[in-house]
Amino acid sequence: MSVSFEVLATDGAARRGRLHTAHGVIDTPAFMPVGTAATVKAVTWDMVAATGAQIVLGNTYHLMLRPGAERIARLGGLRAFMGWDGPVLTDSGGYQVMSLGALRRLDEQGVTFASHLDGSRHLLTPERAVAIQHLLGATISMQLDECLRLPAPVAEMARAMELSLRWAARSKAAFAARPGHGLFGIVQGGTDPALRERSAAGLVGIGFDGYAVGGLAVGEPQAVMLAMLDATCPALPADRPRYLMGVGKPADILGAVRRGIDLFDCVLPTRSGRTGQAFTRRGPVNLKNARHAEDPRPLDATSRCPATARCSRAYLHHLVRSGEILGAILLTWNNLWYYQDLLRGLRDAIAQGRLEAHAAELEAGWAAGDLAPWPGPA
Repeated sequence: MSVSFEVLATDGAARRGRLHTAHGVIDTPAFMPVGTAATVKAVTWDMVAATGAQIVLGNTYHLMLRPGAERIARLGGLRAFMGWDGPVLTDSGGYQVMSLGALRRLDEQGVTFASHLDGSRHLLTPERAVAIQHLLGATISMQLDECLRLPAPVAEMARAMELSLRWAARSKAAFAARPGHGLFGIVQGGTDPALRERSAAGLVGIGFDGYAVGGLAVGEPQAVMLAMLDATCPALPADRPRYLMGVGKPADILGAVRRGIDLFDCVLPTRSGRTGQAFTRRGPVNLKNARHAEDPRPLDATSRCPATARCSRAYLHHLVRSGEILGAILLTWNNLWYYQDLLRGLRDAIAQGRLEAHAAELEAGWAAGDLAPWPGPA
């Protein structure tokens, strides 16, 4: 049996679900912290687990180049290598290869690219991407796809979508099914609803353990992204998990959950933590700002995150302005905790049939901003 998914409750199009894998259960909707190079930057695995995260993400492109998939396999697989007990989803490297620009050449076979580390040449095919993820011991693997930069002409979006479908079939044929492991297909089609629907239908015809929506959150307005989800989610099977890749801001996640998305990942909480920005239920707070220099208040006294509830804003401001490593650690931990709390709240609201009321509370808090008086406990 591959991974299995059950829908426990619905509220409109939103789903409260549970994904069963060989390495643990994932309550959905869920946010996956990004551990690109076998580490979630600036925090330990114990800190990640304390936030309530049940699954993390690793990246095929980066790990195949350093330290190498074969080496990780010899050391017991990615989970043993990095000391994470739970499930791991690995993305196929398609997005990173896209970002290489002139350093890559794409054809029907796959993508030939020059390593950003040392210039060495590599060929990544659908079969090789699946094989690398198998060597890594990924719980959930992703097909290789072509992710376009947007905006793009419709003809180019159609070409990339059709190529991704052909690569999806090859990825499926190369995948070695194991109990509790799965392979996800990736819907492409840019900003054209009809192409998105065709892509979804083609992937469903091939048959995958779950379905991702790729090629979004790459510069298009939020309204366009949500419109693509409106076109895509109804075309995907209700009994399989849906994953929106690379998203995103809290408001993006809320909009996607409303449309039936179950899984998310994004570097935003960790990257923001390293650059002095904290996410809170009153919106983002820039700890670089001088107004925090003598502020004794915590970021949010009601948070269960030690960094958020115990450290004063003045102290966090000092750490950030001084370039102290501890500032990046504490703010990253805060942000990961906030994202997990956000998804916990959405799961509970769906189960209770009060998603829209909960969404209104979230949006009111974000709109009020951090300068307004803080409310009581969440």
